[in-house]
Amino acid sequence: MRRYFLILLCTAMLPFATAAHDDGGMGTLAGTVIGTNGKPVVGARVTSQNAGGDHPQLTTTNQQGRFFFPDLQHGYYDARAYHDGAWSEWKHNVEVSTGKQTELVLRLSVKSSSPK
Repeated sequence: MRRYFLILLCTAMLPFATAAHDDGGMGTLAGTVIGTNGKPVVGARVTSQNAGGDHPQLTTTNQQGRFFFPDLQHGYYDARAYHDGAWSEWKHNVEVSTGKQTELVLRLSVKSSSPK
């Protein structure tokens, strides 16, 4: 009887343990960088930072023009892309939620000498 109770207890607790382990309290900021020609950009540099301007991170887009910032704590972030002299506008106060992937599209504008 004791063994049956332990098995039942462990089985009942498994969904809670799994849910807590899966997302670890983190979310992902992801998206696509679109060039001035309207197509995804390979090798664009994407910067993400918390909305207060702290803790900048940098990544590069993949062969599909996609970028990922995994394991971000729940909160608000700013993101911007750069490639070959062209910048995107900042996307400000983008909410990243625990256990979810937030999607962005960053569009590069006509080339300029410096970011705004």
